[in-house]
This record gives sequence, structure tokens and C-alpha cells, in this order.
Amino acid sequence: MSQDLILDAAQIDQRIIRMAYQIYENHMDEKHLILAGVSENGREFALLLEKELKKISDLTYTVGKVDINKKSPLSDEIALDLDDKELVKKSVILIDDVLNSGKTAAFALKALLKVNVKQIDVAVMVNRSHKAFPIYPKYTGYELATTIHEHVTVTFKGKEKGVYLS
Repeated sequence: MSQDLILDAAQIDQRIIRMAYQIYENHMDEKHLILAGVSENGREFALLLEKELKKISDLTYTVGKVDINKKSPLSDEIALDLDDKELVKKSVILIDDVLNSGKTAAFALKALLKVNVKQIDVAVMVNRSHKAFPIYPKYTGYELATTIHEHVTVTFKGKEKGVYLS
């Protein structure tokens, strides 16, 4: 199956920088911000956002990972690798690589709603807009109109860094 390059490494980096500025503008009155990446790729994206945020702000950041089975979210426990106390009255950015139907993000919220957080925003590199769940990202790197049968892959590391459509 062939893959078409949608965004290259430089374009991804530009979008990460822009999103970092947007996040900072909306949270500059905070002292501490939680960046919660969904599974492996979301956490990698969260770390890249944290790196850019540290360049432009004095805020402190905690990066966590929401472990979720994306194919079958009810089959395994959904867990955040941060202590619940770290989330109390904090603003949280839920971060993932691709938002398709909103199902993964909706289930990932379960890990964040166990405690009294201040607010939750969603950030994604690619928003495909096939909404089946009421999840809409506040921060989006790229809006991509696709058919439901197409697949979007985001790679944040190495020579393959890019957004691909197959």
C-alpha cells in the first residue's frame, strides 16, 4: 500500500511551534501545566510540545502518558502515569497524534476525570473530523479531509518524520 506524504519534518516542526505559542497564549496565567499524551505517539508529541513551550515560557510542565487500548478502549484499564494529586486544580492538555472519530480521546478523558482538574483542552497534530463523539480539539496542527477508509500515520522521529496518508 502506498503512502502519500502530507506533512514533512519541517512542516511538523512549524506546527508544533505554532501550537506551543497558542497553548502558552491561552495558559500564560498558569504556573504549571499538565501535558497528557495518549499512548506512545501522543506522549512523543507532548514531549515535543513541552520542548517548544520551555523555549517561550517560564511555566513548569509535567508530561504524562495516558495508557489506552486504541482499538478496544474498554478491554483494558485506562490509566494516566501521573499521581492524581498532580492533577488537582491544574489545566490539562490531552494530546494525541490523530483525532478521527473522537472515540479514543473520549475514553482517555476517563483517566483525567477522576480528580478535580481546572480544565481540559485537546491538542492533535491531525484532525480528520469524522466525529462520532463530541470531542473537538482546541489546538490542531493540520485539518485533513479524508474518507473513513483512508489511514493517517504520524511519525515524530527519525528520517521518516512526517504525516502520511494511505
